[in-house]
Amino acid sequence: MEKRITTPFTEEKVKGLKAGDSVLVSGVIYTARDAAHKRLVELLDKGEELPMDVKDSIIYYVGPSPAKPGKVIGSAGPTTSYRMDPYAPRLLDIGLKGMIGKGLRSKEVIESMKKNKAIYFAAIGGAAALMGKAIKKAEVIAYEDLGSEAVRRLEVEDLPLVVVIDSEGNNLYKIGQEGYLNSVND
Repeated sequence: MEKRITTPFTEEKVKGLKAGDSVLVSGVIYTARDAAHKRLVELLDKGEELPMDVKDSIIYYVGPSPAKPGKVIGSAGPTTSYRMDPYAPRLLDIGLKGMIGKGLRSKEVIESMKKNKAIYFAAIGGAAALMGKAIKKAEVIAYEDLGSEAVRRLEVEDLPLVVVIDSEGNNLYKIGQEGYLNSVND
């Protein structure tokens, strides 16, 4: 069964999700990759305001391709998340509640997620065109000079995701691997 979530992504909504849950997200989310994350943390280090309010928000690690005529965005598949690991705990500490990407996360990020009650979602790798169809509106809000890696405000409808790491630190990558290894060894 799929769960439907609408942003803002509050702690109450976070606590209702567990590793392995299929989720359809609707509402406003933001995009940012490693270059943008570096700039965001530099702003925090200077005590300056971010170009968006990350409290109760979700950041999608994506650098979408250019939109074709009549479309709001091009293909929008996830990028590998570990490149954001040096920056993610700072954003989690100021209220970020969800991250979307692919691949493993560091121990530090998982500990910060548990401390701050946040979720890591996996988007379907290799399905960038499908992901792009769930995006109804896209607007660059910061760092336009980064091109596809600029920070965007997206309005999404039924963006298909899977909870990989929940707010208690349960990790679908480990759970799935352990289940497989146990079945092979039986």
